[in-house]
Amino acid sequence: MMKYIRRAGCAFFLCLGANIPFLYHYGVIPEKGGIFFVLLFIVGVIILNIVPAFSHRRLPKRRLRICADGCELLIYFLISATVSAAGLIIMLPVSFAEAKTVWFADLACAVIAESSVFWCGIVRVYLTSFQIGVKWRAIGILCGWIPVVHLVVLVKIIRMAMEEWEFESVKIMQAQERKDERLCQTKYPILMVHGVFFRDFKYFNYWGRIPKELEAHGASIFYGNHQSAACVADSGRELAGRIREIIEQTGSRKVNIIAHSKGGLDSRYAVSVLGMAEYVASLTTINTPHRGCIFADYLLEKIPQATKDKVADGYNAALRKLGDENPDFIAAVTDLTASACKSFNRNVPDAPGVYYQSVGSKLNVASGGRFPLNFSHQLVKFFDGPNDGLVAEGSFPWGEDYLFLTAKGKRGISHGDMIDLNRENIRDFDVREFYVGLVNGLKERGY
Repeated sequence: MMKYIRRAGCAFFLCLGANIPFLYHYGVIPEKGGIFFVLLFIVGVIILNIVPAFSHRRLPKRRLRICADGCELLIYFLISATVSAAGLIIMLPVSFAEAKTVWFADLACAVIAESSVFWCGIVRVYLTSFQIGVKWRAIGILCGWIPVVHLVVLVKIIRMAMEEWEFESVKIMQAQERKDERLCQTKYPILMVHGVFFRDFKYFNYWGRIPKELEAHGASIFYGNHQSAACVADSGRELAGRIREIIEQTGSRKVNIIAHSKGGLDSRYAVSVLGMAEYVASLTTINTPHRGCIFADYLLEKIPQATKDKVADGYNAALRKLGDENPDFIAAVTDLTASACKSFNRNVPDAPGVYYQSVGSKLNVASGGRFPLNFSHQLVKFFDGPNDGLVAEGSFPWGEDYLFLTAKGKRGISHGDMIDLNRENIRDFDVREFYVGLVNGLKERGY
């Protein structure tokens, strides 16, 4: 209730100040007190722009405080600008006819006052909000000059930014409250293994905000650090070497592997074929194509060899510049086909003594995913059925336990959402909290 009273009060103050010429002309402000009221309003606007709401001082991070203040200023602007505009329109037939100078003076005063509040608010939000992203920043700039449309867009931006600072504040305070519980302090360290065509070292953070959240709850996190594109056998060999490094570095007898996409196949190969079973307590695969993708078979069969070679050469050249020693695009894609995975599953049985579990998700509609997953979703659906934008539902399950995830409504949860690829807060799915629960489950099992 207090915040609504504050917003109404601040908006009322802005409306009064923005209409000082009218108030002065019609005797509401005494003639001798005009300068005093102007100075009082200017000081008030400056203070309002500096500290829009004292309650935001309690927020846990400076970025969130700035974002919250920006949202508050934009709300003040929306209310006061709407009222001021309505007042100018209502007064047009009367004041414009008898005192044009006063009407234009009031218009100028309103524009200056409202502009100061708007720009102080929008700059704060643009500089501190992650969730509005490039898309809505661009829409805001392009639509900022279109009457009515700009107000609709502004409301959308305010809503997204408000949801962000409120949600992130709760996350931080929640982590602080249960810090001593060490929910993710597992017996063995966590090895996070990335999927194909991405990296987790140098230039890119594959797992988004997830590792930091796990570490805040006591987890010890390591990364696969293997190359972006290679056949399963080569990636498996890199991971085997990485596991040995972690064992030697930490003195721990084993690791818990959490592997996304192709990383799950790479990890299974390292565990079962390369003798890493004795060093691995558990393997959790996230959206891994254990049974491959029929869509991948189709592409490799139908696309002309010259085209495949050109795409592969371009990709491999780019990855070499980023640090990969010997990327092999075609080998990586081939090992993700349904035919290759059928042979793989036959020849790579689960290792006794290792706990296997898997997780999968799906997009409910193509538009729920970011590019290119919104495009590939329909293609994969045609060949493989319901999917996460890349991998079909039927390909996910593996091991003793399996968890399938989706979100309510049209959106769903994509292949990229499962690793926080876009750092997006998804309604009905808190990816960071999901991983806290996942690792806590390993802890409860004694791993």
